[in-house]
Amino acid sequence: MKELELKNLYDDFRDAKTIKAYAKIIAEDAKKLKRPINIMEVCGGHTHTIMKFGLPQLLPSNINFIHGPGCPVCIMPKERIDHAYVLSMQENVILVTLGDMIKIPGSNGSLQDARAKGADVRFVYSPMECIKIAHENPDKKVIFFAIGFETTTPMTAVLVKEVISKKIKNILFHINHVTVPEVMVELIDSRDVHVDSYNNEIDAFLGPSHVSVISGSKIYEKFPKDYERPVVVTGFEPVDAMQGISMIIKQFLEKRCELEIQYKRVVSYDGNLKAQDLINTYFEKMSLFRWRGIGNVPDSGLKLRDEYAQYDAEKVYSSVLPISQIEDHKLCICGDILRGMAKPKECTIFGTACKPTSPVGSCMVSSEGACAAYYKYGNLTFSTTT
Repeated sequence: MKELELKNLYDDFRDAKTIKAYAKIIAEDAKKLKRPINIMEVCGGHTHTIMKFGLPQLLPSNINFIHGPGCPVCIMPKERIDHAYVLSMQENVILVTLGDMIKIPGSNGSLQDARAKGADVRFVYSPMECIKIAHENPDKKVIFFAIGFETTTPMTAVLVKEVISKKIKNILFHINHVTVPEVMVELIDSRDVHVDSYNNEIDAFLGPSHVSVISGSKIYEKFPKDYERPVVVTGFEPVDAMQGISMIIKQFLEKRCELEIQYKRVVSYDGNLKAQDLINTYFEKMSLFRWRGIGNVPDSGLKLRDEYAQYDAEKVYSSVLPISQIEDHKLCICGDILRGMAKPKECTIFGTACKPTSPVGSCMVSSEGACAAYYKYGNLTFSTTT
């Protein structure tokens, strides 16, 4: 019964008639635009919705999608993947992480490769599983390699709280949580150096709704105010996406530049204040975090506060962790794709040397990566305008 109710709920936001109705509204409004509008969907979840449901085919040619860097696995630089690999190979260590992180290749190989060499590498659906693993292995160090945007950061914070309150001595953390607004600023600044063509410019953002559930929509206020870019916080179903796009176009026609929430059924302006307090209790900003393909982005990463240094795997194992930066394969254009400067099919090795079974770049490895989306839904025809 519950499965049927859930299916019916999703059906409402995937209804073909509703999607087509929005497509008609957008087409009529787009005729009134004075120039093309380039909309960046920051999150990989939006990219997959856009591709899976063929939304570019439903939209007029003057509405363009720019795929952003919103996949925490895709943006993980190789040197931090190498950290995970090296930690997993240490004696009496169990390396624990989430999902796709297992398959991402670093300079020494992936965590999957490390496991094949005898390392104890495990993936979990919830960070709290680390406590059970630690209790079952009291003579080993359990290192949680934490990844994700604001969405998953509270789960790591809860684990940190439990570890400290219960005085669990054999759990450490390697923190790789990043925040969205700072990289949005970086993307605007890096693209606006050439204004001879509007196709090089981000005109508006579809804001990721799951991030905003935690942080609130308030984190995007600066973009309409300081950068003159509208932001519409949008859900991940196709009806949500089409409504969000329609709301952006309405702003341009009405000469408005505002922060709006399409996903009002879940997102508020202030967000989850309890989760925010928990994050601020245990984490603080890093001065720089290097995003794969993008570079160092100020204040975009989190780290454990200094008072919890004894739980920080980067500090405990600092003597064995590599510090040099590692670049991607020369033929891989994941950097340009993550910046929204190129589409996956513009890569010369897309679908040949680089595919899900033999990925070269992170955008193909991750299930939320743009290359994975293009490969999976490649039977559809899309615009190549960036």
